[in-house]
Amino acid sequence: MKDYLKPIMYALLIAFGIVLGSLLSFNAKPAFLSKNSGKEKLSRLIDYIDKEYVDNVNTDSIVDLTVNSILAKLDPHSVYIPKSEMAATAENMKGDFVGIGVNFYFYKDSLAVINPVPGSPSQKVGIKAGDRILFAGSRKLFGADVTTDTLVSVLKGEVNSEVDLEVYRRGEKELLKFKLSRDHIPIKSVDASYMLTPELGYIKINRFAESTYQEFTTALDSLIALNAKELVLDLRGNPGGYVGIAEKILDEFLPKDTPMLTTKNKSGKETKSIATNKGRFENKPLYVLIDENSASASEIVAGALQDNDIGTIVGRRSFGKGLVQREMALGDGSAVRLTIARYYTPTGRSIQRPYENGVNAYYDDFYNRYENGEFIDKDSIKVDDSLKFKTPKGKIVYGGGGIIPDVFVSTDTIQGSEALRYLELNGNFNFFIFESIDENRKAFSALTFKDFEEENVFPDSLVTKFINSYTERGLRLQYQSFKDKLKVYLTANLAGQLFGNEYKAILLNKEDPVIRRVLELDKK
Repeated sequence: MKDYLKPIMYALLIAFGIVLGSLLSFNAKPAFLSKNSGKEKLSRLIDYIDKEYVDNVNTDSIVDLTVNSILAKLDPHSVYIPKSEMAATAENMKGDFVGIGVNFYFYKDSLAVINPVPGSPSQKVGIKAGDRILFAGSRKLFGADVTTDTLVSVLKGEVNSEVDLEVYRRGEKELLKFKLSRDHIPIKSVDASYMLTPELGYIKINRFAESTYQEFTTALDSLIALNAKELVLDLRGNPGGYVGIAEKILDEFLPKDTPMLTTKNKSGKETKSIATNKGRFENKPLYVLIDENSASASEIVAGALQDNDIGTIVGRRSFGKGLVQREMALGDGSAVRLTIARYYTPTGRSIQRPYENGVNAYYDDFYNRYENGEFIDKDSIKVDDSLKFKTPKGKIVYGGGGIIPDVFVSTDTIQGSEALRYLELNGNFNFFIFESIDENRKAFSALTFKDFEEENVFPDSLVTKFINSYTERGLRLQYQSFKDKLKVYLTANLAGQLFGNEYKAILLNKEDPVIRRVLELDKK
């Protein structure tokens, strides 16, 4: 691998690890609490530091460090959630929050609306993309002293609580005034749902939250109404979430009494999950897309279908997380998500990667897969013949680290693809597009999605402007070899801001090698 790509790959891994560590599999109270001398020793030491140490010390921070140090000795997926992060983490997994419903940037010292959430209080009262919200009641929302955390705390609140907003809109002589009541705002886990062909539907799920099953069935029913007889379920980049939600979705594809999952704790106790009633999409062609960032609940779905000889798994080997976490409150508003069991696919394989050599080695192994060419060549995937299993129809599958797809598709080999993924992950495209729209909002707002499908709506001048913006900051993009690919990302992000994330997915999928492979398979 070229040296300039290494920091990009590490950044992608770190970002993915943070997301993955924040997700859980089960949520329940601990079965017991025990006392021992080690605990008493630690508690006494903290008390001594608090009362006797020569300098004032924030003992809460010491406790946090201690908890993190202990968990790091266990496994890569037992994590500590500080009190300050609990609310945001809970919202993400619940699938909604209470607020006014705007996507925004804190742009040039003011709150700039990217777009109002469809159906939200903001959209209902007439707030538009490009508006600057300057006041919420008597609270000023602009200036150097305002932070993103401040904005979030002001815009969120209790259900039905009212807030008066004063808004600057370009072209208006005076500030506009709006009164609205806060309400539940969904955090979507189904990114896109549309028809790839007249009979092949497509659904992309970004995580398994409380609301995901309802979102999925709504999307699936809509596709069935559009004559979908086949389905692509895109789980690429999905780090997991609630296993119970993944099982509900699996149940829509599996016949009654089909095994889905087995969990086993350290005492050997097993819990088996079995498909129940007739699902919406049984006995129909199914393609499941996975990659190196598909983990946990995503691997449960892919593994259960593969082990039952249902559907075709397409993409690259998944992450390899086969550990079950339980969230346990620590009494001060913080919590720990502790690994309490392993899960096994229907053939009996564990897909958890080894972690005995510590967290750093665990994530370095993932990086080594890239270095060894596994993302380019299926033959580079290392398998353990002692962990070979056989499906009911005789297909050979392997345990020991992730789900190996039935049909392998290499990562995009176009030079610069890793850099583009990094820029996408960190929101660089979105921010540039927002600035571009904001400079000429009237012209961009006149576009329809049909314009994107029929014309080249994204000018080359803006592509050059994006590249120059990085050059001015001392970052050199060797863009000549991947300028067309860069333009695809920018165009897709433009469509996403104008029309919604589903339209962004449609444009990105047109150039996606995995989607192209699925369409080839479907023709056969």
